Amino acid sequence: MCLDVCDLLPATKAGQNLEYQLSKSGTAPALIYGEAQAAESRADFVHKMKMVLKEVRESRVNLKIIRRKPVVVNEKTEKAFNGANELMAIFLKSIETAKNNDQRRAK
Repeated sequence: MCLDVCDLLPATKAGQNLEYQLSKSGTAPALIYGEAQAAESRADFVHKMKMVLKEVRESRVNLKIIRRKPVVVNEKTEKAFNGANELMAIFLKSIETAKNNDQRRAK
């Protein structure tokens, strides 16, 4: 979804900067999540999931800037923003579950 928003951004300096940042932070979660699936330990998994969450948050902030300026007004921006919120909730829950499983195993 973020790449769809990138395609809509204007060729201004601000638009190009936002496009560059959003294209990086918007694609990074999928790549890092792939690494998390091959984590070497529970701690490694949690660490990588936190990195995923960090990138989703960065995308969300970028989308907020695009919405508030507004650099571009389009339903794709709203869908991407809502998608970022949903992903944050999913990854937060996944991190919480992994930590709780770790604590249960330690007992």
